[in-house]
Formats: sequence, structure tokens, C-alpha cells
Amino acid sequence: MTSTDGHRLEWQPDILGDDFEACAFQAAGADGVRRTATLVRHVPRWRTPGRTRAGAGAGAGDAGREPQGAVLYLHGWSDYFFNAELADFWTGQGFEFLALDMHNHGRSLGRGTHGGYVADLDDYDAEITAAIDMIATLQPEGSAPPPLTLMGHSTGGLIAALWVSRHPGVAAQLVLDSPWLEVHGSPALRRAARTMLEPFARFWPESVIRLPERGFYWRSISSSADGEWSVDESFRPPNAFPIRAGWLGAVLAGQARVARGLNIEVPVLVLISNASANGMTWKESMRRTDAVLDVNTIALRALSLGRTVTLERIDGALHGVFLSAPRVRADAYARLSRWIRAYVLAERREPMTERDSPD
Repeated sequence: MTSTDGHRLEWQPDILGDDFEACAFQAAGADGVRRTATLVRHVPRWRTPGRTRAGAGAGAGDAGREPQGAVLYLHGWSDYFFNAELADFWTGQGFEFLALDMHNHGRSLGRGTHGGYVADLDDYDAEITAAIDMIATLQPEGSAPPPLTLMGHSTGGLIAALWVSRHPGVAAQLVLDSPWLEVHGSPALRRAARTMLEPFARFWPESVIRLPERGFYWRSISSSADGEWSVDESFRPPNAFPIRAGWLGAVLAGQARVARGLNIEVPVLVLISNASANGMTWKESMRRTDAVLDVNTIALRALSLGRTVTLERIDGALHGVFLSAPRVRADAYARLSRWIRAYVLAERREPMTERDSPD
């Protein structure tokens, strides 16, 4: 397999273990800048001819069966892909699962670069497009590319929604886990913040904005604190990367585009917590709420995404819905499974014949 510049791509063992491989590649954006990203793919050992993983979900099959589709996952800001359970869920449903560590994040962090920095969310377009092209090359020769579900978390959810709106006809579905579609408060607050930030974002885009550090979300998920997940702090620091003017300006600009309406035509699933917890000190409620976003604001803004939007509010969920307590994420997976049956698998069925149609 070759990259967008014609160089051969090499899959290497991944940090998540034997069931994962990673491939670093470069893609040139519209500005001509070449940026490094890393595609991670799930290659479970149980997927061998004639075998099915014990406990695999509905739709799972053996290695010879054509996949139901492919999933490309985009992580949030100051984050990277580490949720092997999420990959196992999608693979168990009969999908190919891949995740993208976008430039300046996780596996794609380079020396001397600003972690998490981007001056325009459109700068991710080239690497997302290249990753989707790479997924197509993984199929057997002569096979059509599998239908694509794009999935994003937090800022990755915002990026995914904007990408789908600008590239109609590529993704067949969109799944968003606590997408950062709007700031806390109101659109008026976002507009005011964008106005105040604009001179800094234009003239000093890499300047750091000093805001109070809150590591509450990291505390709720990391096994080094109160969570259950092994999180590499060099990839996902407890207090996140420094907030820079250009990055925040890019996010606010993206949120303004969502507010104007994206008119996404494909089915969209939005999963969020049922409650938020805010404040400058730790609260026990942060173990079962979204400690990052205002979920009520996100619920309202989700209606601006497109024509067919399903909203699932998960009791007890964290900002990372699929990083919540086992009971909570089991509920989330059950709701995602139901949506897959209704909006993903149902689309693959043959249309009703005249004989089958209701009277």
C-alpha cells in the first residue's frame, strides 16, 4: 500500500498490543503543509477463518465474510485513541474499525511541535481523506470500499461533523460522542469570545491563553487517579495541552458553522451524558456526569447538524460516554447497537417489493 505521495506505507505493532497495528503517514493540506498523522487498525486474533469471537455482537462473522462497513474514529482535543473495548465492540458487530491520531496528537506528536495545536479545523481534512483512502486499499482486490461510519469524540466530534458536511456522499453515517458543538452558556457568549480573541488568533496564533487548569475529566477516567483506563500521560496529559489563541479561534469558528446549520444528509447519532458538573473544585458528581461540556447546550445545538439526528442521553455518563462506568457504557453500547440496526444495517437490506408493501 502506498501513501498519498506514493511512498509505501508500513503497518507496525501498536502500543495497544497484538490486536492493533499502526501506520504513520503524511498528507498535504490545502495550504501545502505536510502533516503527520497515524492510522490505527483493529486486527483481532480471533478473526480467523471459521472462527467467531466468543461474545461477539449481532452481525459478527468469520474472516471470510464481507464486512458490514468500516468505522473511522476521531479522538478529542489533547487526546489519542486508546479505547480497545470500543474497537472490539465495532468489530464484534461485523465492522472494520480504525482510528486516526490526528497531527500534533498522540502517536503523531513530533518533537518541537505544539501538542494539540491547529490554526484551522479544515487543516485536518487532508489526513482524514487520506485515512479513508487507505481504508479502501485494505479491501480485497476488486472489492468496493465498505460503507463508512465516521465517529468522533468531543472536538473530534466537531471535526467529524464539519468534515461530513463538506464531503457529502463519502460517509454513510455519523456517530458523535459528546461532540463539542457549542461553548458553555449561549451563542452570544461564543460570539463575544470570538470577537475578543480574534486579534490574538490573527497576529499571535501560537500565544498561550492562561486559563485555570482543570484535570477533572482525566481524574475520572485514568487508572492513575479515580478511573479504570490506562492513559499515557505523554499523549494525554492530566491538564491537557496549553490552550493557544489560534486553536481556540479555530474551534469557535467551527462552532459558528454548526450554529448556522450543516445540513448533513446522512443519519447522525449523538450520545451525551444526562447531566453536567462544572466548577473549579472536584465534586463526587464528576464521576457520573460530563465535567467538560454543558450537555443541555449540546443537545439543542445537535439539531443544527442535519435532517436525521438521534439524541441519546445516557444516565451516569462521563464526557467520554464509552469511558464511563461499566454499567453506564453497557447502556450506551446497547443504544448504539439499536441505532446500528435501524440506520446502518437497515440501509443494506433490499427495498420492499410491491408484494411486501403495506396495503
